[in-house]
Formats: sequence, structure tokens, C-alpha cells
Amino acid sequence: MENYLEINRKSWNAKVEPHLKSDFYFVDEFLKGRTSLNSIELGLLGDVKGKTILHLQCHFGQDSISLSRMGAKVTGIDLSDKAIEAGRDLAKQCNTDTEFICSDVYDLPTILDKKFDIVFTSYGTIGWLPDLEKWANVIDHCLKPGGQFVMAEFHPVVWMFDDDFKDIAYNYFNEKPIAETYEGTYADFSAEIVQDYVMWNHSLSEVMQNLVDKNMVIEKFQEFDWSPYPCFKHIEEFEKGKWRAEKFGNKIPMVYALSAQKSHRNDDFFYI
Repeated sequence: MENYLEINRKSWNAKVEPHLKSDFYFVDEFLKGRTSLNSIELGLLGDVKGKTILHLQCHFGQDSISLSRMGAKVTGIDLSDKAIEAGRDLAKQCNTDTEFICSDVYDLPTILDKKFDIVFTSYGTIGWLPDLEKWANVIDHCLKPGGQFVMAEFHPVVWMFDDDFKDIAYNYFNEKPIAETYEGTYADFSAEIVQDYVMWNHSLSEVMQNLVDKNMVIEKFQEFDWSPYPCFKHIEEFEKGKWRAEKFGNKIPMVYALSAQKSHRNDDFFYI
């Protein structure tokens, strides 16, 4: 869909105000020092002190700022101009030097002439991108040789189900754009907003093969039968900070995460 960027920009702009006010994003606690990062991504990121990090699709930047608080030099990018404005305001209130840039992911190579130690993306990001080959190209472009890509994302099995986890409503594979209208938002189901949006489902093989094709060496890959966020309907908290679909319990994956390293040279994989 040629106009998907404008549709989704409007959708995410509409989310910013209700998200800032929601318990989901706990902004008051965040301003007092609470991190927004979870054990899943922290385990893959390791010690980031002194490292440069590019955070793709950062929304209003809580994770970006949390990484800054850990001692990293962070640049967050997002399609939503209202989210970027809110991120800059949060960073100012948190007294961090986090940089924010309003940009579509695919445009980054034309506006950001910089290489990073780490490229990071997390939770509900790649579904807004139609082409993961282009996405992998951007990651490759923005990483230093030997740099690390870290990703935590909702599992594609989850996106096969309807919102009530009753039926399989969508294809596991990237068959076509999913263009729908949604009332409320994952952070506040009762929010009085109605949004059009366009998304794409991406299989695990699509994600990993496009990274491998850019000579990214996948070092860790993990799947989890829980979500760190209560952003779906009909889910239950079985341990503090861990949610599962009520209907399935631990029978389906909810999240996956991976860490990959950019090869120092294009032919590294030929050497043993």
C-alpha cells in the first residue's frame, strides 16, 4: 500500500497522548528512575556503558532513555513526529543526552551518516514494515563491523490469532498487507480513539534469513511462553510481570529474541 506510511504515522500520533497517560507506560515512575527494559532484552544487551546504540522504532523513547541511563550514547528513531517530540521532552526531564530523530526506518541511510556499536529494536516493531530485506539492509548499513544487533519481538504465532485468541484469522507468512481499523489501543483498550493501520506478518524464517543474507551471525535465539506486557486481550498474569493467553497457557510462544553480530568482512563465513 503506497500510503501506508501516512496511515501509520497518523495512527501512532493518535496513540501518543493516551499512552503517556496510561498505567501501561508508567511515566511518573519512569521519571523517578524506573527502567522500561525487561530481563529478555537486558540479557542479550549486556553491559552497554560507553557504547553507541541506535534504537529503531522507539515510540516516545522510554527504552532509549533507559539505555542512556545505563551509560550508552543512544539515538532513537520513530515515524511519529508527536512521539519524537514527547521523547525529547522525557529525555530533558530525565536529564539524559538521548538523541531523537523523526524518520521512517527505510530512510535512515540517507539522513544518518553514522555507525553504531549496537542496533536495537523491541516489541511490536517489524509488523509495521512491509519489506524485511530493506530492514536488514538498514541494520547492516548502521552497524559497525563486529557490531551487535539485538531484537525482542512478539512471536509471529501470536499474530495468527484474532484479538480474542479464539480463531486463526491471519496467515503466519507475509501474504499481504493487513489493513484494518482499531478502537482503543493496546495500552488502554478503553481509550476513545479510532485508528486505521496497515501491518504485515513476518515469519521467523523471513526475519532470520534476511539477517543471514547480510552476513549477520545469529549468536543467540530464544523463544518465551510469556509476554512482559499485558497488551493483548484475554491474558493473565501468572507471575509478576509475565502474561500468557488465558486459553493457551504455556502452550504457545508469545515472544522471541535474538542477538546477531555483523561480520567483520563479507567472506568471514568461508573461514573455519
